[in-house]
Amino acid sequence: MTSQHSSQIESVLLRAVQDVLVRGLNDPRVRGLVSVTRVEVSPDYADATVWCSILPEKHADLSIKGIEHAASWIRREVSSKVNLRRMPRLRFRLDTTLKKQAEVLGAINEGLRRDEAQRAGHPANGTDPGEHQDSQEQTT
Repeated sequence: MTSQHSSQIESVLLRAVQDVLVRGLNDPRVRGLVSVTRVEVSPDYADATVWCSILPEKHADLSIKGIEHAASWIRREVSSKVNLRRMPRLRFRLDTTLKKQAEVLGAINEGLRRDEAQRAGHPANGTDPGEHQDSQEQTT
């Protein structure tokens, strides 16, 4: 079995698990938009880690617990959709890379905004430097 074979299995599992999750689970803990971001299959194909992104973020921890609770049911559903000799056990994990990317992009945007404000002669907090200077002159 090659790494190309692993990639094919991971791709098939990703689509099948996503299809099952799109139809929804009968678990009130699972709320929001659940997206399967990637699947990693163990070298012996006995286990597969399914990484999920859940929005809004406030539902993520509770939703992933509901999904983990339904893992055996999801496995049976996926097994009926794919043609694999041996269906791996599914382990679900919360993928926080999108959150981290958003935080990094936010920090970059904030830095760019400050740089632009400084080049324009305005501090990043939005106040006009002339206003502050005038008020100091009036008090002296």
